[in-house]
Amino acid sequence: MRRSHLLALCLLSVAPAVGCAHGRSAYPAAQTDLALRRVVLYRNGIGYFERHGEVDGDALAIKVRRDQVDDLLKSLTVIDRSTGKAVSVSMPLDPESWANAALSRLAPGRGSLAEVLDGLRGTEVVLRSDDGHVRGRIVMVEAIVDEPDPHMRRHPIAGGGDVHQRDHRVTLLQGNDMHTVRLSRVHGVTLRDGDLALQLNRRLDASAGEGMFQQVEIVIRLAGRKSHDLAVSYVVSAPMWKPTYRVVLPAKGKGRALLQGWAVVDNTSGEDWNDVSLGLTSGEPIAFRYDLHTPRTIERADLTEAGISRRAVVAVGETTYDDAATEAEPAPPPASAPADPYGGDYEEAEKSIGGMGSGAGRGAVAADEYYNQPTGKAKRDFSSAVSGNTQSIDYDALRRSTIASARSKQISGLSSFDLRDRVTVPNGNSTMVAVLNQEVEAEQTFLYKPGGAGVGYEANPYRVVRFKNSTPFVLEPGPISIYSGDSFVGEGLSESVGAGVSATLPFAVEPGIMVSSTSTYSGDQMQLLRIVRGVLEVENFARTTTTWTVKAPKVMGTYTVLVRHSKAGWNYELVDRPKGTEELPDGYLVPVAVASAGEEGSVTLVEQTPSVTTLSIWDVRALGLLEGIVAQASLTADVRKKLEPIVKLRQEIGRIDTEIDGLKRQQVELDQRASETRANLEAIKKDPAAGALRAKLNGRLDDFTKEGDRIGRKVVELNSQRLEKKISLEDLLQNLEFEAPKSKK
Repeated sequence: MRRSHLLALCLLSVAPAVGCAHGRSAYPAAQTDLALRRVVLYRNGIGYFERHGEVDGDALAIKVRRDQVDDLLKSLTVIDRSTGKAVSVSMPLDPESWANAALSRLAPGRGSLAEVLDGLRGTEVVLRSDDGHVRGRIVMVEAIVDEPDPHMRRHPIAGGGDVHQRDHRVTLLQGNDMHTVRLSRVHGVTLRDGDLALQLNRRLDASAGEGMFQQVEIVIRLAGRKSHDLAVSYVVSAPMWKPTYRVVLPAKGKGRALLQGWAVVDNTSGEDWNDVSLGLTSGEPIAFRYDLHTPRTIERADLTEAGISRRAVVAVGETTYDDAATEAEPAPPPASAPADPYGGDYEEAEKSIGGMGSGAGRGAVAADEYYNQPTGKAKRDFSSAVSGNTQSIDYDALRRSTIASARSKQISGLSSFDLRDRVTVPNGNSTMVAVLNQEVEAEQTFLYKPGGAGVGYEANPYRVVRFKNSTPFVLEPGPISIYSGDSFVGEGLSESVGAGVSATLPFAVEPGIMVSSTSTYSGDQMQLLRIVRGVLEVENFARTTTTWTVKAPKVMGTYTVLVRHSKAGWNYELVDRPKGTEELPDGYLVPVAVASAGEEGSVTLVEQTPSVTTLSIWDVRALGLLEGIVAQASLTADVRKKLEPIVKLRQEIGRIDTEIDGLKRQQVELDQRASETRANLEAIKKDPAAGALRAKLNGRLDDFTKEGDRIGRKVVELNSQRLEKKISLEDLLQNLEFEAPKSKK
């Protein structure tokens, strides 16, 4: 048998599954004789299931799909409702079931022949390799690290070099001898255990290609008497429920709007949900997979010697004279859950079963008034509310058409919606339930985002609806249909909207309004902060200025456009933000109002980023900063008296530096002319006819030398003056510590 065929055989044979293949129905996620009474669906791919019923005998069997075993084991709770006590849970370690669970992890596209063989430790096999046949019991399969096989095929990779295939070493035990074989050289495996081979073949025949969906039976041992009234709860995978919303805008564009919400629920559990209490939970609970079904062993340190050599030291008892230590008073008993006025019979379980999806208990915040305003005769259906010519699809009709029959609460930061009436959802079907029917403050306005409203609408804003989530719960992301008057006007997609948070939802494009912007950048604007012993601490500003302009025809009247302005950078701050500006994580929402029809509206945004640096008093920029400080009218007489001599000396030193720089440039020029004159004299020194020219050039060279000497003396004199003034300035700065007055940026 070739290795590829063997791998395919092992992968298929160790994934026992019975699903929809061959026309059969999929197994339920969990199956037992207890009736399903409560289902709570979450937005993270899990569902909470609660079952009630009586069990005769000392065992409760639950058949669980293999792909759901780990989730069930993480969350399984069993309560004896007659005693209120938890029942001890024990599950038989059926070797076949546990081995199957381990092998079933090798789903299509996963696993390897090494994992299959390692799962068959102790099994006698014959390995057919390039070096012959080796027989024995599998001891272990270990990965080979940095030990390439010289006979192993190499694969070239881009950029040169080659990469080795991952290899493993299989160790077999035959009698007293151990043999090792490289798995990469094995091209066939024979199972010496006929029962195991027969079992694999039967499973291939029964469940080929059906993956993880065969059921595992978990037996729960019940303690005590023979009859038990049980409440069992667990969490397994389930499709997330999907929200969808409707907003009916106010007639005047601003005021009370109608916010409605529904939840789309899918039942793919493999069983019908008949007359169950349904709950929906929003928020961000964490859920993950974790293998609890497969036994795992780990190597442990041997501390035998440490345990033998340890000796306890005799300690002397102590007596305390603190008489304040008294026994704590026992905690008051928990308040009982309120009776369910809608006939639900899971009250006892709510008292005793904690966790997700339980009934209203301590910490739950009732909020029915937010979700169930239409009552009484408003329960007539939508078709009758809008039939005939006397009733249109307007605000009131849509409000009356929806009965949000859900009670709501918050548990550990999650919003939970429990339907008042029980529902039936057949397996493989979906249902849609109303959870929200609430008046909210809203307005219709315009929003311009960078890039406009799409291709061809780069300069146009969106029409948007802004509403405040005045409910105490988070609205999960979902589509929102927008109605205005008696018509559908557009739809949008909402992100998560927190309680008390305003949402801005684009639903159409407004081509009549044009939005434009201009930007300028300026830098190196400096402001003195303080002076300490001749060191100036300054703030340097980089600044961007953006002007947004909106314009529309007169027929648009007066309006306001919200401009989404992106921040110039992470360290930029908005200076003198316009009134009504809202801050976003990466920008600002700035209103630009047009006060008169047909005119332009504009707003200018200035952003700047300060950075603090230091300058020496001798830096050429320092003098300008000092002169600016002395010129400030807000400066006190005492501070001015200290700073003016410093500024005067720094100005004089600056003038000396300027004069010295000019003289040094003259020196350089004289030296250059003298060098040229010497070169000319060298060129004519042997020409007897150039006597007159030679005399003229020598006279000019003498003049250059005299002028250079004069400039040199002047530079020395100026440097001496500069040194004196520098010493005087440093004496003034020695004990000067000055904080610059605050000025407007």
